[in-house]
Amino acid sequence: MKKLSFLWACLFLSLLFTTDAFAAVDNSTRIFNPRFQTLRLSRTDDPLSLPVITLNGKDTLTLSFDEIGDDYSDNLQYSITHCNADWQPSRLIESEYLDGFNYIDIDDYAFSSNTYIHYVNYSVRIPSPDLQIKMSGNYILKVFPRENPDDTILQARFRVTEQTAAISGFTSGRTDRGINTNWQQLDFKVSVSPTEVQSPLSDLIVMVTQNDRPETTRRIMRPMRQEGSTLVYSHIPELIFNAGNEYRRFETVRNDYPGMGVDSIRYIAPNYHAFLSPDYARTDSEYSYDCTQHGRFMIDEYNSTDPNLGADYITVHFALDLPEINNAEIYVEGDLALRRFDERNKMKYNPYSGRYELALPLKQGSYNYQYVIKTADGKTFTHSPIEGDFSDTSNVYTVDVYLRTPSSRGDRLIGSANILSTP
Repeated sequence: MKKLSFLWACLFLSLLFTTDAFAAVDNSTRIFNPRFQTLRLSRTDDPLSLPVITLNGKDTLTLSFDEIGDDYSDNLQYSITHCNADWQPSRLIESEYLDGFNYIDIDDYAFSSNTYIHYVNYSVRIPSPDLQIKMSGNYILKVFPRENPDDTILQARFRVTEQTAAISGFTSGRTDRGINTNWQQLDFKVSVSPTEVQSPLSDLIVMVTQNDRPETTRRIMRPMRQEGSTLVYSHIPELIFNAGNEYRRFETVRNDYPGMGVDSIRYIAPNYHAFLSPDYARTDSEYSYDCTQHGRFMIDEYNSTDPNLGADYITVHFALDLPEINNAEIYVEGDLALRRFDERNKMKYNPYSGRYELALPLKQGSYNYQYVIKTADGKTFTHSPIEGDFSDTSNVYTVDVYLRTPSSRGDRLIGSANILSTP
């Protein structure tokens, strides 16, 4: 009987410490409380960068978000949690990856100035004197009220890399599926230290993402070959991506006349509305290069010394001139929607105008976006039928290399690199 009880105890402990035994935690970047808007997390020195910093380096990240209204919340705190390569919480305890407090008050805030929509802008700097990061890897930052840490208001992903693995590579329209057609193929090499990575074929986890879009992330199981301490990832089917098209753009930096991509702008109480020029499917159009920011946005207002406080909220009206598609949904995709697909950025078909339409409140600035279809299976997202695929498209491929040894309880990020495809 004692032996049976011991076996059951062992089974319980094994399940307790196995992430896959539980339902996956949604650790995507998102906002839970609609009173909060314009969530951004990037390197402090580059607001258009991905949220990646080097362990023990001098670079920092800045988290920024707004609370709509006239009053500020004096009870907001944030914490960070270490995650594995799949963005599920690791089995590390806080003292193993943090030095300092992990429930920190957010006291850097300011009120908007001369805006029709009043808001409070909050800012958080990471690392900070109160919180230092001791271990590389994926992290999720959560904001919540002090009295209820389980009531998450918003959350954002970021990564801390050691940069001890060297990553180099290139993309090409000459793919194993065709030459200069609808695809791009990524080839890269990863060089590691033999003393740090003793079994690279079994201990490394490689994740590749196109344009920071989570639905494109692929886990590459094995390289094509190993050359000493260098792993060669070439002619691998999972590294062939739909080439896509350049992001569409619009600007709302002024409210007195239409900016780029805006057909008209007018005041409809209580705020201004920007009506974008109607969009059309680009599958049959010729490819045209455009210098975009791969789906990101920049807050800006032409007459403000601090756009974070002087930019107003404008309701942006999207219109896609396209016949209704049965058993499918269309979304406006980009950082403006936090790379998510939910009711906030879901378009509705208007039978009277013959267009898909969406009204989305956005802070003034310069924005990138595309249209994405969610297919009938509810799991597949594709831009191809609307945006088209052109092998010359400029895309950013992020390669993240994680180290997971048999004895580790948390994945380390030993290398991260962006590989740009250019026309």
